[in-house]
Amino acid sequence: MQTVEKFMKEALKQAKKAYEKKEIPVGAVIVKNNKIIARAYNKKEETQNAIQHAEIIALQKASRKLNSWRLTDCEMYVTLEPCSMCAGALIQARIKKVYIGTMDEKTGSCGSVLNLLEDYTFNHKVEIETGIMQKQCEKLLKQFFKELRNNKSIKNKEK
Repeated sequence: MQTVEKFMKEALKQAKKAYEKKEIPVGAVIVKNNKIIARAYNKKEETQNAIQHAEIIALQKASRKLNSWRLTDCEMYVTLEPCSMCAGALIQARIKKVYIGTMDEKTGSCGSVLNLLEDYTFNHKVEIETGIMQKQCEKLLKQFFKELRNNKSIKNKEK
């Protein structure tokens, strides 16, 4: 198995944890020297906190582990294209590269709606590679939103 797929599988495991907790299933891992130093999944619903995205939590964990906010030699693997908040955090943390499972045509900020990581003159550029295990990442998200719509439909019929 390729190293890139190995780490994206770990991000998918995190996304599945979010799914089980009825969170939007996004998972992220941060890797340094070919070793995972942080794992996270979305916790917005659990914490009722809008910034508890998998990417933000993973960045916080990696910073604690390395005792530094500068994550210059680190890479992130994330199942869904980061939003503008998370893309900004990747720039601020000086992440070297982000590997993305599937793109987000509604709020993606790494190439879909806009590309904060490459199109602007920030002091740091983050490399991007997309389409890593795309089908698996898409399937989990589509299944989640299908179930969410079905549950809302059932609740509306019960009223």
